[in-house]
Amino acid sequence: MIIKVCGLSGNYTAREVNTLPKVAYLGFIFFEGSKRYTETSLATAKKKVGVFVNAPPEYVIAHIEKHGLDAVQLHGSESPDYIRQLPEDVGIIKAFGIASEADLEKTGAYEGLADYFLFDTKSDQHGGTGAAFDWEILKNYTGNTPFLLSGGIGNDSVGALKAFSHPKLAGYDLNSRFETAPKIKDAALIDRFINEMKL
Repeated sequence: MIIKVCGLSGNYTAREVNTLPKVAYLGFIFFEGSKRYTETSLATAKKKVGVFVNAPPEYVIAHIEKHGLDAVQLHGSESPDYIRQLPEDVGIIKAFGIASEADLEKTGAYEGLADYFLFDTKSDQHGGTGAAFDWEILKNYTGNTPFLLSGGIGNDSVGALKAFSHPKLAGYDLNSRFETAPKIKDAALIDRFINEMKL
């Protein structure tokens, strides 16, 4: 299972998270509307993901080059044509806010364009709410693209996560419930989650 820790910046807690061997992706939010907005990242061997919301493609491309991003996470209403304007050698994670089965219908247009979908709690905040959605809705997802599960995941979610399964579930996105303040992550809490999940 993939573990992605999102909402980081180039601070000491990001460096601590970077030492956790089971963490595969580090996420840096380059959306100014987020309280986890940053313009710093880390030089790291782990995969770096830049999170964007309806940003001009040239803004995304500039950040790919500046930070050496391995992937971009598109958390707005970016179209399939938008994705085609991005470099082909950069991974694509397309996020969808989920509140009902109807929200899953939007994924069809992105099949073959995204490496992963990310299913998050639907909100005007574009993520980072600390609230979970009803994962049972995902039983209706029949697409071919693997997905990361996001939205309100914390250490008290372990039992429910172990009980939830889906053939396309590829991993978990950890954010607000593993921090002491925006962008200040608790590496020990993340490590405990990984150990309790037996990942």
